[in-house]
Amino acid sequence: MSSFDCRTAFVSDVHLGTRDCRAAYLLDFLKRLDCDRLVLVGDVFDLWAMRRRVVWTREQSAILEHVFALAENGTEVIYIPGNHDEHMRRLIGSEIRGVRILRNMEHETADGRRFLVSHGDEFDDEVRHSRFQHHIGDLSYQFLLQISYWVDRLRRRMQRPYWSLSTWAKTRVGRVRDYIGRFEAAATRAAREGGYDGYIGGHIHKAAISPRHGILYCNTGDWVEHCTALIEDHGGYLHLVHWSDHARLDASDSGRTGAGRDTGRLPPELAWLYAAAATTTTLR
Repeated sequence: MSSFDCRTAFVSDVHLGTRDCRAAYLLDFLKRLDCDRLVLVGDVFDLWAMRRRVVWTREQSAILEHVFALAENGTEVIYIPGNHDEHMRRLIGSEIRGVRILRNMEHETADGRRFLVSHGDEFDDEVRHSRFQHHIGDLSYQFLLQISYWVDRLRRRMQRPYWSLSTWAKTRVGRVRDYIGRFEAAATRAAREGGYDGYIGGHIHKAAISPRHGILYCNTGDWVEHCTALIEDHGGYLHLVHWSDHARLDASDSGRTGAGRDTGRLPPELAWLYAAAATTTTLR
C-alpha cells in the first residue's frame, strides 16, 4: 500500500482508552500520512468510558507519540476537544508538545473556501437531544458495539472483511436517521449564519460529504465503526477516506469519485486509494 500526501487531514471520534477504538487502523493511516495540517476534531479520548473501565493498548500509545512527533517535525496539529473528552476544554488556548488546543476554528482550503470546524456536540440542544438522552443513547450504542465486537471477531475467523452491526442498525432506525438529518441541518445553518462556505465536524459517527443549500456539509466519521478521515488535497478538494481492512476513497466534493466516474482525473496521491478498493490488507 502506497503512502500519500495531502494539505490537511481531519480525524475525529477516535475514543482512545476503550476496546472499541480501532487503533491499529488509525496508526497505519497516520504512519502513511504526510500533511501540512492535522486537525483532531474531538472525542480523541473517551473519558466517559474510562470512568468505568480503561482499555489502553500499545497501539493507542503509539498514536499519541506519532501525533506529537508530527507536531514536533513541522506539521501543524490542532486538537478540538469534544464531549467525551470535554475536560480537555480546560486547556483551550494552550499548547502541548506543539499541539494547539482550540474550541473551534476556521479552515480555509487551498481554493479559498472557508469552513467552520467544530466537534458538533454544541448542536445537541438545538436538535432536542438533551444530555440525559445522550447518555441513554450512548449506553444503547455501547451495547451495539459490544455485539458488533464479537460479530467482527467471528467474521475475522471466517476471513470475512470488517462489517459494523451498529452501523447497519443505525441506518434502519427511523429515529436515528431523523436525528442525523436534524444534526446536519443545524451544522449547515451555523455555517451559513457565520458566512462560511461549509462545515466540518464529527460527533455523530456518520461520515459524509454533501452539499446542503449551497453549504458543503462534511463529517469525518469515526475510528470505532467506520475508520474514516476527511482529507483536503493540494488543490483544495475534500475527500472522505475509508481505512479499515482496505483503504478506499468513499466520496469527494469534486464529484470525481464513485462508480463510473473518471478516477484518472484524481490527484496522483489519491488515485491509488480508489484503485486499492479491490485490494484487502488485513491489519492485526
